Amino acid sequence: MSTNLSQTVHFKVIEPTLFELSRPGRIGVDLPACDVPEQDHSELLPGVALRGEVPLPELSEPEVVRHFTHISSLNYNVDKGFYPLGSCTMKYNPKINDQAVSMPGFARIHPYQPEETAQGALEVLFAMQENLAAILGMDAVSLHPAAGAHGELLGLMLIRAYHEHRGQGHRKSILVPSAAHGTNPASAARCGYKTVSIDTDERGLVDMPHLKHLLAQHEGDIAGMMLTNPNTLGLFERDILEICEWVHAAGGLMYCDGANMNALVGTARPGDMGFDVMHVNLHKTFSVPHGGGGPGSGPVGVKAILEPFLPVPQAYRRDDGTFGLDYDRPLSIGKIATFHGAFLAIVRAYTYIRHYGREHMHEISENAVLNANYIRVQLGKTFPVAYDQLCMHECVFTLKDLKKHGVKALDVAKRIIDYGYHPPTMYFPLLVPECLMIEPTETESIETIDAFITAMQQIAREAVENPQIIRDAPHTAPVRRLDEALAARNLDLSWSPLAQLAAAKMED
Repeated sequence: MSTNLSQTVHFKVIEPTLFELSRPGRIGVDLPACDVPEQDHSELLPGVALRGEVPLPELSEPEVVRHFTHISSLNYNVDKGFYPLGSCTMKYNPKINDQAVSMPGFARIHPYQPEETAQGALEVLFAMQENLAAILGMDAVSLHPAAGAHGELLGLMLIRAYHEHRGQGHRKSILVPSAAHGTNPASAARCGYKTVSIDTDERGLVDMPHLKHLLAQHEGDIAGMMLTNPNTLGLFERDILEICEWVHAAGGLMYCDGANMNALVGTARPGDMGFDVMHVNLHKTFSVPHGGGGPGSGPVGVKAILEPFLPVPQAYRRDDGTFGLDYDRPLSIGKIATFHGAFLAIVRAYTYIRHYGREHMHEISENAVLNANYIRVQLGKTFPVAYDQLCMHECVFTLKDLKKHGVKALDVAKRIIDYGYHPPTMYFPLLVPECLMIEPTETESIETIDAFITAMQQIAREAVENPQIIRDAPHTAPVRRLDEALAARNLDLSWSPLAQLAAAKMED
């Protein structure tokens, strides 16, 4: 990247609010006259639910469309540029997925339709269960979970149901590595388990002597172990076969956090490593768009020992070749979601899987690993690699050396915005000081990655020659650096027309 932003001009984008654009009498839609008999509203809604006139802005349709189109153009998205977030795969979303979910048979289907009128949708659900089971190395899959954390909760509920069914409900401990995603201990606690932390050794992997000690210390109490593989440092757990063997010998089950499945898909299967249950993120590994709170989908795969406990319903194929939904599962934990999961997210992921097919699925993980190691080697000449060894889909750097110039990882993340990129993940995992985690995914070209590396190298030079420009970044974004601590303490998550009017007056 040739752009030199060392002498950046500071500016602020002034965007009028809809209230400032409002003019009395302007309308964007003309509603037809009411064609139902007027009656006392209290018969339809209780008085507490009724409200008076809301002082909404008055605008024409072009003004509304242009306003929100302009606002949307300020948002960063994967169609706009490189999204190097580590530990949260943000890959390109193929447009063929959009075409698939726009088909009337998928887009306009209703969950209460009779099964005979929704055979295509049921076939997709069944095929997706089968495809994911094959990719993960599992025997059965539930498509119900709405996100990865929801999948974790389901997985732990299945582990609990398994132990209780066998008269082992007293097992209350879940082993979790110190470098795990924060959702792991949270999900375990939500399911009524206590978490036991496992140390990370100098390799960045599970500390095997410590694991052995904990298994002995909690003998008879271990319900299972949650492990991300590759782990959150982007490293493959080399001792995975031995880890699974030890936990199984202690009477526990192995849970795989599948957030990093993009490093394995088509190449290796967690089920073959010894995992009994896992979730996989369709909104990461299988290209379903995400961010901003959704949509998400975190299907859970299980080995045969856990299949009877899966939530209802499960899609199945009848003997005559038609498809239906199976609610007759006596040991099922019940329902964990409305209807059948995030159906259109499932359709998108199914389209993606069918596009690659068994013959080309391995190219996803191979190219993701190649891109990450290219960044590790090239950028490692500028920033120290936290664990300098072959990584998987993401690489982790430590920027602790920049602190002598008064520059932190947060400052670098803010500065990269000025170069046109979304910031990488920072300060995770917590055990790496001034951590910066980068995941390029398989969809980025060598030219894009080289330009990103060049920008990072330029920022490293700025940290030495002009650190203040980094500490004040970003300079070219619509919004300058925020007081994040103040924002966290004074959250304002609701919208009020009166508050908006007051804010507009204050600006004047």
